[in-house]
Amino acid sequence: MYIHKEGYRLLLSLLAIFGVITVLMIVFTEQLNFFNWLLIVIMFGFWLALASFFRIPKRVFTDDSTRYIAPADGVVCTIEQTFEKEYLNSECLMVSVFMNGTDVHVNRYPIDGTIEYVKYHKGNYFIASYPKSSIMNERSSIGMVLDNGQRILMRQVAGVMARRIVCYAREGERVKQNQEMGFIKFGSRVDLFLPLDTELDVALEDVVRNGMSPIGKLKQ
Repeated sequence: MYIHKEGYRLLLSLLAIFGVITVLMIVFTEQLNFFNWLLIVIMFGFWLALASFFRIPKRVFTDDSTRYIAPADGVVCTIEQTFEKEYLNSECLMVSVFMNGTDVHVNRYPIDGTIEYVKYHKGNYFIASYPKSSIMNERSSIGMVLDNGQRILMRQVAGVMARRIVCYAREGERVKQNQEMGFIKFGSRVDLFLPLDTELDVALEDVVRNGMSPIGKLKQ
C-alpha cells in the first residue's frame, strides 16, 4: 500500500502543523496533562484517518479486453437506460458506482481506447447517490472511442463532501484498461455510459473494486 500523490501536500502540511503544536505544548507546559495528551491523540488520529483516505492498496488488476472493469470502488447505485446527450447523443446503459468516505478514491479507465472528449462542468454538491447529481453536480466528462469503434462516456461526479475532482484525461491520448483516470477527494460517484447491448456482470447494490471487478461484457 502507498499514499496517492494527490494527498502528499495536504498530509505533509497537516503533519507539520500538528508537530509544531505538539512541540509548543511540550516547551510551554511543565507537564503534559490529560487534555494535552487528548489533543495530541485527536490530531494524529485525524491525520491517520485522512491518510487512509488517500491510500492505494496493492491489487492484482483484472486484465480482460472483453470486459469493462470497475472504474471506482463502491456500491452500484444506478443501472438504467438513459439518453446521453453530452457526447454519445444516443440511448445507452448507465451504470453508476457510489463511493463513500472509506473507499479507495482513485478512478481508473474501464477499457482500452483513445480519449476523444474531455470537459469539466461547474455545478452543485448534492448527495452523489441521487440520480440527478449526474447532470447537476460538479463533474468531469471523459468520452472515449474503443478499439472496435464503439464509444463510451465516463463521468466523475462530486458529492456533498467531494469538493475537488482531479481528471488526468487529455484529448487524443491513448489509454489502457486500469490506468489512472483521476481522483475524487472525499466521497462521490463515477458514471459509466455503455452501449445498450452490454451484458452486465453487476446488479444494484453490488460492491465493486476499481481495477478488479467486471462491470459488463464488451460486445464486438
